[in-house]
Amino acid sequence: MASEMDDGSMPGGECMASRAPPPFPAPAKGRLEGKVALITGGASGLGKAAAHEFIQEGTAAVVITDVNTKLGLAAGQELGPRAHFVPCDVTVEDSVAAAVDAAVAWHGRLDVMLNSAGVAGSLAGTSRHATHVMAAPAGSTAASGGGSIICMASVSGVLGGLGTYPYSVSKFPVAGVVKAAAAELSRLGVRVNCNSPFAVPMPMVVEQFATMLEGATAGSIIRGLSELRGTTCEVVDVARAAVYLASDDAKYVSGHNLVVDGGFTSYKRMNLPFPTKLRE
Repeated sequence: MASEMDDGSMPGGECMASRAPPPFPAPAKGRLEGKVALITGGASGLGKAAAHEFIQEGTAAVVITDVNTKLGLAAGQELGPRAHFVPCDVTVEDSVAAAVDAAVAWHGRLDVMLNSAGVAGSLAGTSRHATHVMAAPAGSTAASGGGSIICMASVSGVLGGLGTYPYSVSKFPVAGVVKAAAAELSRLGVRVNCNSPFAVPMPMVVEQFATMLEGATAGSIIRGLSELRGTTCEVVDVARAAVYLASDDAKYVSGHNLVVDGGFTSYKRMNLPFPTKLRE
């Protein structure tokens, strides 16, 4: 048989037909492909933005809950056919349980719970029911693992003085509660994490800054606080961090506080006359 030369030609200068190219890889699936998620406070703000990103990443369904029925219904319609709205008051344990039951009744499982709604009262028991239905192998998740609970925290719970006193006091315990819950629920295969974003110029944040700054133009001030040159914290950055924590990419991440702040809470610049040029 004729042998092929190193340059791809046949002996005597005859060229052989070019080889067929390798097949294209299959299109990548979304990071949340087939999962069912429930998002409290999903009618607006960060919760709604997370619902949008969850859908973009392939969730089979996203159940959004909110105490504001009018906003919730509108958000569900805007997000499309994979979004469903359930009225829910997260300060009432039975209301949370009913929302979880509705998600499981509709879709047969619950894989992700994102707590994005603010809670002024006790947190006791509000996620117990969701934890039960997500615990592997309780039937709500794949037999290979449990679910993911994500709590929306804030940089105001990482560093003092970044928010009003009541807001800061409400956010500081979140990371601690997450660590305690992660320890307890690890035996059930359920991961628990939180997401601490920098200030994003949204209505609630702008209102808080306006309160602290006595009516100053809060939006532009918030955008000017970034320590990371050339960029600012946007809603989509926070939502994509939640996607990561909900996804199998984070299957071994639990008890973690994912801070999305461009390094703001990691250091403090000292007001010293440092040289502007590096020494050779």
